[in-house]
Amino acid sequence: MALTKNKKELIISQVGELIDKSKLTVAAKYAGTSVQALESLRKEAKKDGTIVKVVKNRLVIKALSNNPKFKDIDLSLFKDMLIYAFNENDELGSAQTLANFAKSNTNIEFIAGLTNKGELLNSDDVKVLASLPSKEQLRSILVGTLIAPLSGFASVLNANITSLLYVLKARENNIN
Repeated sequence: MALTKNKKELIISQVGELIDKSKLTVAAKYAGTSVQALESLRKEAKKDGTIVKVVKNRLVIKALSNNPKFKDIDLSLFKDMLIYAFNENDELGSAQTLANFAKSNTNIEFIAGLTNKGELLNSDDVKVLASLPSKEQLRSILVGTLIAPLSGFASVLNANITSLLYVLKARENNIN
């Protein structure tokens, strides 16, 4: 069934708002992916704050054309059957969500990414971003790095006290 003009304008407005709020918007080919797999992707993505949508490319291109940040980018990449991932909370969330899904569904292929500053990223750049550690992983690495010297220092102090106790215990056994 064809979309009415009002419905198209509503979709263009919604997509434009998602693109504008998203820190990174990722476009990927999904041809050959089952509807059930896409539904599971949407559910998984929702946990991370990523919104996954299948939108007609003409409507996405129209939404991008309406936004002054994206007026100068090459829109020729947005063709074929594409799925779009938006995340307004995490810079890498949309790329990582699709990359994790692509591990079990080889039909997913990155096409491009759009930053919130109006930059167009190629598929290789999006793959690199998807491979970076998440904020939580970086935080845990930082905490581990900060704690390591203190943990080592505590171990050294503990070793000295333990050695002293062994020496005293040996002296006690020699005296008896």
